Amino acid sequence: MGLDLESISEATSGAIGSLVSTTILYPLDTCKTKYQAEVRAHGQQKYRNLSDVFWEAIQNRQFLSLYQGLGTKNLQSFISQFVYFYGYSYFKRLYLEKSGAKRIGTKENLVLAAAAGACTAILTQPLDTASSRMQTSAFGKSKGLWKTLTEGKWTDAFDGLGISLLLTSNPAIQFTVFDQLKNRLLKKKQDKAGNGSSPEALSASSPLH
Repeated sequence: MGLDLESISEATSGAIGSLVSTTILYPLDTCKTKYQAEVRAHGQQKYRNLSDVFWEAIQNRQFLSLYQGLGTKNLQSFISQFVYFYGYSYFKRLYLEKSGAKRIGTKENLVLAAAAGACTAILTQPLDTASSRMQTSAFGKSKGLWKTLTEGKWTDAFDGLGISLLLTSNPAIQFTVFDQLKNRLLKKKQDKAGNGSSPEALSASSPLH
């Protein structure tokens, strides 16, 4: 099938976008993760809300600790988005080639998007687990990626994989709705222009005007 430069370009763009958003919102994500992971023993609660986590870091002069695990999270986000976008594009082209169809239906689209999501979850689950452990570590006490991953059994790095696989339905539905809606809009545009043909492949970077 050859190298698809358009798929690589789209996957890279999606990965870079995820990288930027992850970096900007990471302190908030750290606060949320620590707040959710807090152990409430004997009715005692350390954090009453998300802002308590933030102010704890400020008061202890550990603001930069809100970024602990950022490198791992960015690596996970970049790989995740790249694999998902490229995997979806690859599976779609493979389906069109093998089936001989000109377009992909909604059901097929959902299956392909879910398959891409499953591949992504399996490949990136250890990084996601490691970044969560780093975020929930005490401020200033976060360990490096390798030490975090090698703690306990190697299977511990895949904790939560079942839930991650189940949650692939969310991006699968979003991507399917986007792709199918875009397909219909492009078809209407071509019909108005007097061209009844429909594009075989769609990309998120294709203009609608």
